[in-house]
Amino acid sequence: MNITFLKKILKSYKNGEISENEILEKLKNLPFESIEFATIDHHRAIRKGFPEIIYCEGKTPEQIAGIAEKIAKEGNPLIASRATYEDYTAVKEVLPEAEYFDRARIIGIEAKKTTEIEKQGTVLVITAGTSDIPVAEEAAVTLYYMNHQVEKLFDVGVSGIHRLFSRINYLNEADVIIVAAGMEGALASVIGGIIDKPVIGVPTSVGYGASFNGLAALLGMLNSCASGVTVVNIDNGIGAAYAASIILRQIYKKR
Repeated sequence: MNITFLKKILKSYKNGEISENEILEKLKNLPFESIEFATIDHHRAIRKGFPEIIYCEGKTPEQIAGIAEKIAKEGNPLIASRATYEDYTAVKEVLPEAEYFDRARIIGIEAKKTTEIEKQGTVLVITAGTSDIPVAEEAAVTLYYMNHQVEKLFDVGVSGIHRLFSRINYLNEADVIIVAAGMEGALASVIGGIIDKPVIGVPTSVGYGASFNGLAALLGMLNSCASGVTVVNIDNGIGAAYAASIILRQIYKKR
């Protein structure tokens, strides 16, 4: 259920193509639909511009497949995060078009479109190190399904900062920048201090003992002296992508 779908059925009713009862039938699951193990928020796409995202950890493959089938039935895009290959196999049985991105641990389905829709804005996803890539890929894949152009720049952390500066054109060309960094999380501050773009820091749980599974990076980013750096939770690539998407939608709404 989304704005495009609502406009389509209202136009069909206005043109006499469907009856009042048919509209009621199509809207019967708005705003939510209850099944045995979940209450699915079909209204979220209208409120937020994107449908519910399934968090797979703690759910059985059968539960994930059941929720995914209900979300996808209206032609909406689907994202299921922190998914295993077993989860993907269950979803693919009911939704053959489903794709699996193993590094991102995401199951996805693109929205059904009658025409090609131009992607809104470019997000540059950067990692401090190679070990941060799974979190960065979670953000990148999410942005892909949210219909944004994604560029990637991996392993350019502060231990060899010349690697970042040699590719400064990537930063200048992006509309929003997501930085995934573990250890002390310094890369978000560096980028926030040299670029006039929104910077979203994603602390990762990469690092030795004193990194406290990402807590050191989180605190480092929160205490950044670079103005305008926004920080999401540890390993939260989904949250960073969603924030970037909201920023871009506000920009494009005014164009």
